[in-house]
Amino acid sequence: MNRSELIAALADKTNSTKVDAEKSIAALLEIITATLKKGDNVALVGFGTFEVRKRAARAGRNPSTGEAIKIKASKAPAFKAGAKLKAAVNGVKK
Repeated sequence: MNRSELIAALADKTNSTKVDAEKSIAALLEIITATLKKGDNVALVGFGTFEVRKRAARAGRNPSTGEAIKIKASKAPAFKAGAKLKAAVNGVKK
C-alpha cells in the first residue's frame, strides 16, 4: 500500500474526504517525526513503538574499492511492533 492508497482507505474508513485524510496523515507523520527528533518515543499501545536507536561508530569497507573506511556514529528511527499487531499479522487471536 502506498501513500495515496492509504489516504483513500482512511477517507473511506472514516467517511471523510481524501483532502481531510491527507491532512490527518501528514499531521501524524509530522508529529511522529518531531517527537523522534527530540529523542522521545511514540508509543501506541497494542500497535507498537516508534523510537530512535543509536548506532556506534564502526569500521566498514567501500564496496567498489575494498578500501577500509570509518563510519560515523548515527541515530536511526526504528519501529518495534506491539503484541496485538504481531498477533494480528500472525493470525493469532489475543
